[in-house]
Amino acid sequence: MAATEHPMQALEDFLPEGSFQSVIHYIQHFKVHLTITQKRRSVLGDYRHAVMGKNHRISINGNLNKFEFLITLLHELAHLLTFEKFSNKVEPHGKEWKTIYSTLLIDFVQQQLFPPEIVKALQKSIINPAATANGETELLMVLRKYDQKKREGYFHIADLPVGSVFQTEDGRIFKKGNKRRKRFACIEIATGHKYSISPISEVRIVKET
Repeated sequence: MAATEHPMQALEDFLPEGSFQSVIHYIQHFKVHLTITQKRRSVLGDYRHAVMGKNHRISINGNLNKFEFLITLLHELAHLLTFEKFSNKVEPHGKEWKTIYSTLLIDFVQQQLFPPEIVKALQKSIINPAATANGETELLMVLRKYDQKKREGYFHIADLPVGSVFQTEDGRIFKKGNKRRKRFACIEIATGHKYSISPISEVRIVKET
């Protein structure tokens, strides 16, 4: 879907029940220009600070389930609050941002908006947030369980047995190897080259020839 400017009340459809009023407080108070955009492979959300008379700008992928949407939005709001307090004088994902993001997560967790397994997975993020949402592998694995629309024929690499042959979205074919820290060591069939692939990557199973 194309990028869309959503009326504030329509935003409620993207959020977990009971979270709208808390979210809209930040959006309205800081005059955020919020855009719901199409799926992006590299990022789930994005923040651009106010400049030259323009408002703060946040964009969030519209294909995320409600819990992942809210957490991604809080990640970007933490950037906004960090900028409001420190301007450009601190690192984008430095200790100042981590403190603010952790505080936001604690606030929203205390509102009992998330299922227990998501709350449990969020604890690591609260203690030491990752610079990107894609870096929160364990959390994302839990969040993806709540996706309403499952892509038929696609599986997360983490759910496949070692030795499975799969095809990525760009058409390349790999064989799954063992897990190395957070990612899986996989071999590209055509070249024999080794790649480290995220466990949350969605792939199609293919038969080895």
